[in-house]
Amino acid sequence: MAKKTKNFSRRDFLKTSGVATGALIGGSLLGGLIGYNANNSKTSPKDTKSGEHKQEAALNKGRMFFTNDREFQVLANATERIFPKDDLGPGAIDLGVPYFIDNQLAGQYGSNSKEYMQGPFASGAPTQGYQSNLTRAEIFKQGVAKLETEAQTRFKNGFSKIEAEQMDEILTAFQKDEVPMKGVSSAFFFRLLRAATLEGAYADPIYNGNNNMDGWRMKGFPGHQAAYINVIESDEFQKIEPKSIGSMH
Repeated sequence: MAKKTKNFSRRDFLKTSGVATGALIGGSLLGGLIGYNANNSKTSPKDTKSGEHKQEAALNKGRMFFTNDREFQVLANATERIFPKDDLGPGAIDLGVPYFIDNQLAGQYGSNSKEYMQGPFASGAPTQGYQSNLTRAEIFKQGVAKLETEAQTRFKNGFSKIEAEQMDEILTAFQKDEVPMKGVSSAFFFRLLRAATLEGAYADPIYNGNNNMDGWRMKGFPGHQAAYINVIESDEFQKIEPKSIGSMH
Protein backbone atom coordinates (compact mmCIF):
# COMPACT_ATOMS: atom_id res chain seq x y z
CA MET A 1 0.00 0.00 0.00
CA ALA A 2 1.36 3.39 -0.91
CA LYS A 3 2.45 5.47 2.05
CA LYS A 4 0.30 8.56 2.52
CA THR A 5 2.13 11.84 3.07
CA LYS A 6 0.71 14.23 5.63
CA ASN A 7 0.91 17.87 4.63
CA PHE A 8 1.07 19.64 7.99
CA SER A 9 2.04 23.29 8.05
CA ARG A 10 4.45 24.89 10.50
CA ARG A 11 1.42 26.61 12.10
CA ASP A 12 -0.26 23.22 12.68
CA PHE A 13 2.87 21.93 14.36
CA LEU A 14 3.41 24.96 16.57
CA LYS A 15 -0.22 24.90 17.70
CA THR A 16 -0.13 21.25 18.75
CA SER A 17 3.43 20.90 20.04
CA GLY A 18 3.75 23.67 22.57
CA VAL A 19 6.60 25.43 20.80
CA ALA A 20 4.51 28.57 20.44
CA THR A 21 4.24 28.86 24.22
CA GLY A 22 7.80 27.82 24.97
CA ALA A 23 6.82 24.43 26.39
CA LEU A 24 9.18 21.48 26.37
CA ILE A 25 8.46 18.90 23.71
CA GLY A 26 8.59 15.17 24.21
CA GLY A 27 8.78 12.45 21.60
CA SER A 28 9.92 12.86 18.04
CA LEU A 29 10.28 16.29 16.53
CA LEU A 30 11.16 15.10 13.09
CA GLY A 31 7.95 15.16 11.15
CA GLY A 32 7.08 18.21 13.20
CA LEU A 33 9.55 21.00 12.72
CA ILE A 34 11.57 18.85 10.33
CA GLY A 35 10.14 17.59 7.09
CA TYR A 36 6.85 19.44 6.79
CA ASN A 37 8.18 21.95 4.31
CA ALA A 38 5.37 22.99 2.00
CA ASN A 39 7.73 23.21 -0.96
CA ASN A 40 10.01 20.41 0.28
CA SER A 41 12.87 22.56 -0.91
CA LYS A 42 16.51 22.58 0.11
CA THR A 43 18.32 25.86 0.43
CA SER A 44 21.91 26.75 1.07
CA PRO A 45 23.35 30.18 1.92
CA LYS A 46 24.53 30.73 -1.64
CA ASP A 47 21.05 29.88 -2.98
CA THR A 48 19.14 32.32 -0.80
CA LYS A 49 17.41 35.19 -2.60
CA SER A 50 17.00 38.19 -0.34
CA GLY A 51 14.99 41.37 -0.58
CA GLU A 52 16.50 44.78 -0.11
CA HIS A 53 15.98 44.74 3.64
CA LYS A 54 17.75 41.39 3.93
CA GLN A 55 20.63 42.54 1.76
CA GLU A 56 20.97 45.57 3.99
CA ALA A 57 20.89 43.41 7.13
CA ALA A 58 23.50 41.08 5.66
CA LEU A 59 25.98 43.94 5.50
CA ASN A 60 26.26 43.76 9.27
CA LYS A 61 26.63 39.98 9.39
CA GLY A 62 29.84 38.03 9.42
CA ARG A 63 31.08 34.62 10.44
CA MET A 64 33.03 34.52 13.68
CA PHE A 65 33.28 30.80 14.45
CA PHE A 66 32.84 28.66 11.32
CA THR A 67 35.56 30.00 9.02
CA ASN A 68 35.23 27.01 6.68
CA ASP A 69 32.53 27.52 4.01
CA ARG A 70 31.55 23.84 3.88
CA GLU A 71 31.06 23.62 7.65
CA PHE A 72 28.93 26.75 7.64
CA GLN A 73 26.76 25.44 4.80
CA VAL A 74 26.26 22.13 6.65
CA LEU A 75 25.09 24.09 9.70
CA ALA A 76 22.85 26.29 7.54
CA ASN A 77 21.15 23.40 5.76
CA ALA A 78 20.63 21.51 9.03
CA THR A 79 18.87 24.52 10.57
CA GLU A 80 16.74 24.93 7.44
CA ARG A 81 15.45 21.36 7.79
CA ILE A 82 14.54 22.10 11.42
CA PHE A 83 12.86 25.43 10.58
CA PRO A 84 12.00 25.25 6.86
CA LYS A 85 10.71 27.99 4.63
CA ASP A 86 7.03 27.51 3.81
CA ASP A 87 3.88 29.39 2.90
CA LEU A 88 3.80 31.06 6.33
CA GLY A 89 7.15 32.75 6.00
CA PRO A 90 10.93 32.44 5.76
CA GLY A 91 12.98 29.54 7.04
CA ALA A 92 16.13 29.47 9.14
CA ILE A 93 18.48 30.57 6.37
CA ASP A 94 16.42 33.59 5.31
CA LEU A 95 16.01 34.52 8.98
CA GLY A 96 19.79 34.53 9.45
CA VAL A 97 19.77 31.68 11.98
CA PRO A 98 23.13 30.23 10.82
CA TYR A 99 24.81 33.59 11.51
CA PHE A 100 23.09 33.82 14.90
CA ILE A 101 24.41 30.39 15.92
CA ASP A 102 27.87 31.09 14.52
CA ASN A 103 28.15 34.36 16.43
CA GLN A 104 26.87 32.80 19.66
CA LEU A 105 29.41 29.98 19.42
CA ALA A 106 32.19 32.57 19.18
CA GLY A 107 31.10 34.12 22.49
CA GLN A 108 30.24 33.08 26.04
CA TYR A 109 27.53 30.69 24.87
CA GLY A 110 30.10 28.69 22.93
CA SER A 111 32.78 28.75 25.62
CA ASN A 112 30.38 28.02 28.53
CA SER A 113 32.32 30.73 30.37
CA LYS A 114 29.48 31.47 32.81
CA GLU A 115 28.76 27.83 33.68
CA TYR A 116 30.29 25.32 36.05
CA MET A 117 32.47 23.07 33.88
CA GLN A 118 34.41 21.01 36.46
CA GLY A 119 34.12 17.25 36.96
CA PRO A 120 32.95 14.67 37.62
CA PHE A 121 31.34 14.22 34.22
CA ALA A 122 29.13 11.18 34.77
CA SER A 123 26.31 10.58 32.30
CA GLY A 124 23.23 12.23 33.70
CA ALA A 125 19.52 11.98 33.06
CA PRO A 126 18.02 14.25 30.38
CA THR A 127 16.44 16.35 33.13
CA GLN A 128 19.85 17.15 34.64
CA GLY A 129 20.90 19.53 31.89
CA TYR A 130 24.44 20.10 30.69
CA GLN A 131 26.74 17.19 31.71
CA SER A 132 29.51 17.14 29.09
CA ASN A 133 33.10 18.26 29.67
CA LEU A 134 33.02 19.70 26.13
CA THR A 135 32.00 23.28 25.48
CA ARG A 136 29.11 24.03 23.13
CA ALA A 137 31.64 25.27 20.57
CA GLU A 138 33.41 21.91 20.68
CA ILE A 139 30.12 20.01 20.49
CA PHE A 140 28.88 22.00 17.47
CA LYS A 141 32.23 21.63 15.72
CA GLN A 142 32.15 17.87 16.19
CA GLY A 143 28.44 17.62 15.40
CA VAL A 144 28.73 19.49 12.11
CA ALA A 145 31.67 17.28 11.12
CA LYS A 146 29.60 14.19 11.99
CA LEU A 147 26.69 15.42 9.85
CA GLU A 148 29.07 15.63 6.91
CA THR A 149 30.59 12.21 7.65
CA GLU A 150 27.17 10.57 7.90
CA ALA A 151 26.15 12.04 4.55
CA GLN A 152 29.33 10.75 2.90
CA THR A 153 28.89 7.31 4.48
CA ARG A 154 25.19 6.91 3.73
CA PHE A 155 24.81 8.75 0.43
CA LYS A 156 28.35 9.24 -0.94
CA ASN A 157 27.90 12.98 -1.06
CA GLY A 158 28.28 16.06 1.13
CA PHE A 159 25.48 16.99 3.54
CA SER A 160 24.72 20.21 1.67
CA LYS A 161 24.36 18.32 -1.62
CA ILE A 162 22.01 15.51 -0.62
CA GLU A 163 18.20 15.56 -0.87
CA ALA A 164 16.01 17.04 1.84
CA GLU A 165 14.64 13.62 2.82
CA GLN A 166 18.19 12.32 3.18
CA MET A 167 19.07 15.23 5.45
CA ASP A 168 16.01 14.36 7.55
CA GLU A 169 17.16 10.74 7.78
CA ILE A 170 20.52 11.81 9.15
CA LEU A 171 19.05 14.33 11.59
CA THR A 172 16.61 11.66 12.78
CA ALA A 173 19.54 9.35 13.48
CA PHE A 174 21.14 12.09 15.59
CA GLN A 175 17.91 12.70 17.45
CA LYS A 176 17.59 8.98 18.22
CA ASP A 177 21.21 8.88 19.45
CA GLU A 178 22.26 6.46 16.72
CA VAL A 179 25.42 8.36 15.70
CA PRO A 180 28.50 7.88 17.92
CA MET A 181 30.15 11.07 19.15
CA LYS A 182 33.01 11.63 21.60
CA GLY A 183 32.29 13.22 24.96
CA VAL A 184 28.64 13.82 24.18
CA SER A 185 25.67 11.98 22.70
CA SER A 186 24.38 12.79 19.25
CA ALA A 187 20.93 13.25 20.81
CA PHE A 188 22.33 16.00 23.03
CA PHE A 189 23.92 17.71 20.03
CA PHE A 190 20.59 17.54 18.21
CA ARG A 191 18.81 19.16 21.17
CA LEU A 192 21.39 21.96 21.23
CA LEU A 193 21.01 22.47 17.47
CA ARG A 194 17.22 22.50 17.63
CA ALA A 195 17.14 24.92 20.56
CA ALA A 196 19.69 27.26 18.96
CA THR A 197 17.72 27.23 15.70
CA LEU A 198 14.51 28.31 17.42
CA GLU A 199 16.36 30.92 19.45
CA GLY A 200 17.90 32.36 16.28
CA ALA A 201 14.50 32.52 14.58
CA TYR A 202 12.89 34.46 17.43
CA ALA A 203 15.73 36.39 19.11
CA ASP A 204 16.04 40.13 18.79
CA PRO A 205 17.65 40.98 15.42
CA ILE A 206 20.58 42.68 17.18
CA TYR A 207 21.95 39.14 17.66
CA ASN A 208 22.03 38.57 13.87
CA GLY A 209 19.01 36.28 13.67
CA ASN A 210 15.31 36.97 13.05
CA ASN A 211 16.08 39.04 9.95
CA ASN A 212 13.72 42.00 9.46
CA MET A 213 11.86 40.71 12.56
CA ASP A 214 10.08 38.23 10.27
CA GLY A 215 10.14 35.56 12.97
CA TRP A 216 8.15 37.89 15.20
CA ARG A 217 5.84 38.85 12.33
CA MET A 218 4.87 35.21 11.81
CA LYS A 219 3.71 35.10 15.43
CA GLY A 220 2.30 38.61 15.61
CA PHE A 221 4.77 39.47 18.37
CA PRO A 222 5.32 43.24 18.72
CA GLY A 223 8.91 43.06 19.93
CA HIS A 224 10.14 45.82 22.20
CA GLN A 225 7.66 48.68 22.24
CA ALA A 226 8.35 51.80 24.28
CA ALA A 227 4.71 51.98 25.38
CA TYR A 228 1.18 50.79 24.54
CA ILE A 229 -0.60 53.83 25.92
CA ASN A 230 -2.19 54.67 22.56
CA VAL A 231 -3.92 51.29 22.21
CA ILE A 232 -4.18 49.87 25.73
CA GLU A 233 -7.83 50.87 26.20
CA SER A 234 -8.98 49.55 22.84
CA ASP A 235 -11.16 46.43 22.80
CA GLU A 236 -9.97 45.50 19.30
CA PHE A 237 -7.06 43.21 18.53
CA GLN A 238 -4.01 45.31 17.78
CA LYS A 239 -1.66 44.38 14.97
CA ILE A 240 1.50 46.25 15.90
CA GLU A 241 4.59 46.63 13.76
CA PRO A 242 7.41 44.99 15.75
CA LYS A 243 10.41 46.91 17.00
CA SER A 244 13.90 45.71 17.83
CA ILE A 245 15.96 46.90 20.77
CA GLY A 246 18.32 48.36 18.19
CA SER A 247 15.56 50.58 16.80
CA MET A 248 14.64 52.12 20.15
CA HIS A 249 16.05 55.53 20.99
